[in-house]
Amino acid sequence: MRRTRLIAGLGIVAALALTGCASGSPGDSSTDSATDGAGATSTPWEVATDVSLEGSPTYDAMVERGGVIVGVKEDQPGLGYLDVTTQARTGFDVDTARWIAASLGFDEEQITFKAIASVNREQAIKNGDIDYYVGTYSINDKRKQDIDFAGPYFETGQGLLVAQDAPEVTTIEELDGKTVCSATGSTPIQNIKANFPGIKTQEYDLYSACVEDLINGQVDAVTTDQAILIGYAAQYPEDIKVTGGLFTQELYGVGLPKGDDALRTWINTVLTDGGDIWKAIFKNNLGSSGIVVDQPKVDAY
Repeated sequence: MRRTRLIAGLGIVAALALTGCASGSPGDSSTDSATDGAGATSTPWEVATDVSLEGSPTYDAMVERGGVIVGVKEDQPGLGYLDVTTQARTGFDVDTARWIAASLGFDEEQITFKAIASVNREQAIKNGDIDYYVGTYSINDKRKQDIDFAGPYFETGQGLLVAQDAPEVTTIEELDGKTVCSATGSTPIQNIKANFPGIKTQEYDLYSACVEDLINGQVDAVTTDQAILIGYAAQYPEDIKVTGGLFTQELYGVGLPKGDDALRTWINTVLTDGGDIWKAIFKNNLGSSGIVVDQPKVDAY
């Protein structure tokens, strides 16, 4: 019965987030989002015109192609989600990607979204398969050896998701001898393996597979960034819950080709100057989750 509810629930996740279609440019001072006659939330950004960005081979490729290819997640409610029935993409990360694209002069019809698993992100950027990646992508020094990051645009931390009837977990050590699931190549699963050898691990390409295992009793906990877990807990409140506090600090960045300083500077300027847009995107997508966060300051390295 739980498995049936899990599969059926995937079709309603779009209600967790409202999306827009394009984005603003550096210095854009658009404020709170407006509401149209149907009650839907409109985009808090506009598509830029007369964009002048020199010295970015990535942007030059976008212009020549006539569009943007963005790497995203599509199984994370409230952050990056694809409704398989309606084909609508929703979430804070997806809207951030749209905002960046529109700051570069590209509207929704010129954006191609490509789902990339966590373990394949650096390679996809290095290969030129995508122009940039926005999908709960934690900034760390190891990844910065291969790619660059703009941002951070979001701050969260590693958390835990357990069955609704399971005891509260206040420390990761309490899961010693139990099985914890996360995405292959993700920072949280690497943290578990490196620092908690007594914990068994299960890995999948998609977090949704971990959540399915948790609901079916095949793993004891799911770990990843708390922002992701809150979305799943809201989706299946009868089955699972977020437990404990934050065990790490995670800063989400926009993954970019190594050495494209011009594009990184451009995106950092968009994020820095667009505080009101950032707040509106957060409110539209994650405001109902109950978490309260501030926009982090970008690291203009």
